[in-house]
Amino acid sequence: MLTIGKKEFWFVVGSQHLYGEETLLEVKKHAKILVSELNESGKLPYPIVLQELAVTADKITKVMKEANYHDEVAGVITWMHTFSPAKMWIRGTKLLQKPLLHLATQFNESIPWETIDMDFMNLNQSAHGDREYGFINARLKKQNKIVVGYWKNPTVQKQVAEWMDVAVAYNESFNIKVARFGDNMRNVAVTEGDKVEAQIQFGWTVDYFGIGDLVQYIDAVKETEIEELFNEYKTLYDFDYGSYDHQDWENHVKAQVKQEIGLRRFLEAGNYNAFTTNFEDLYGMQQLPGLSVQRLMADGYGFAGEGDWKTAAIDRLMKVMAHNENTGFMEDYTYELAEGKESILQSHMMEVDPTLASNKPKVVVSPLSMGDREDPARLVFDGKAGEGVVVTMSDFGTHFKLLINEVSAFEPEEKAPHLPVARVLWKVKPNFTDGVQSWIENGGGHHTVVSLNLTTDQIATWAKMVELDYVVIK
Repeated sequence: MLTIGKKEFWFVVGSQHLYGEETLLEVKKHAKILVSELNESGKLPYPIVLQELAVTADKITKVMKEANYHDEVAGVITWMHTFSPAKMWIRGTKLLQKPLLHLATQFNESIPWETIDMDFMNLNQSAHGDREYGFINARLKKQNKIVVGYWKNPTVQKQVAEWMDVAVAYNESFNIKVARFGDNMRNVAVTEGDKVEAQIQFGWTVDYFGIGDLVQYIDAVKETEIEELFNEYKTLYDFDYGSYDHQDWENHVKAQVKQEIGLRRFLEAGNYNAFTTNFEDLYGMQQLPGLSVQRLMADGYGFAGEGDWKTAAIDRLMKVMAHNENTGFMEDYTYELAEGKESILQSHMMEVDPTLASNKPKVVVSPLSMGDREDPARLVFDGKAGEGVVVTMSDFGTHFKLLINEVSAFEPEEKAPHLPVARVLWKVKPNFTDGVQSWIENGGGHHTVVSLNLTTDQIATWAKMVELDYVVIK
């Protein structure tokens, strides 16, 4: 499901006519080589497309306007091969509505001391051009990304690649559509928020639906469709029948199969890529969605429980950014306070994202008091280990605030034979006491999105793009 269409980045090289046609021909030659080798490096997730040399204000304005117009263009990368007077860049840069990266690099890695002359200096003066160009971006408060270093350096290429993922997510943010089945959990504060402001600032569309709208889709699912998908489950997961009668257990699982098919069709019909549920809004449903939700999350849908549309939208955003790898909805549940082992157990009633699984998930059926429905089926697994980030958004009335906490996730060492849900464990940074205290002081919610693929810098870069207040805890 995680389809975002074809994306590319335009590469614009700055220079000017002052240096003569011979120099400009060399600039074009170098630009073609640089773009070709970057595309062939295998390090970039999206292709770079070289544009006409930026040597006049009209050419710059034209290319920026065209970048805005083409939906497949996710952003613009600029390189100042020579000095390029920045007044030429003002109009085009102001008009640009796509993410902008200034690649502060140079075609040659080293200064050729034995042969260097003024011709070489005039051709290779990125240090000169970077400062002129950088000034105008700062003056325009452009919030552009700057990557510094030799363009063949793997670290530089990695930084460009990570920014590309952020830029694509920024563009996709304006395509995020959240379907809310029911409202927020009653009396809960932090999951509330201004949906109009979120659409203005982030591009998110959030629509409410009564649970009956979804039930119609679920009830329309055919038995043959249920059997076909149930058989697919057999190939993907272990089945843990526990003490249930086998037929009874399978009927409980098939209720979730039916939900999955109905949910998927509802979301596809409305072009929704994120959704929320609420255990207080289940009229006409056999079970609280559990396994069905996990399956959709694994396919790239954003999700959060209890009507938390902000977290569902962030989940979708971060899944796009992370290529739907090791990223998902999470909830702070239980502290481990033993000295030297301080950590936080993460889980939810059922809906833990399988992209975080370290082992083969098993299907489990177990009672659930919340929702007052049949015993629901869910996937149970242990979470992966790795360095990552935990993100949440809160609405403070006057503004939204994003919290980013760096964490170290680790696989559980102890068995939990009576815990019928997936679990993820992590240690917060800089340490347990300061990390937890800072999170609480800043109004961080209990619903989060965790990613073991993304970095603090990537999340902060997106926040800057949308002019979002953010706090980093590390």
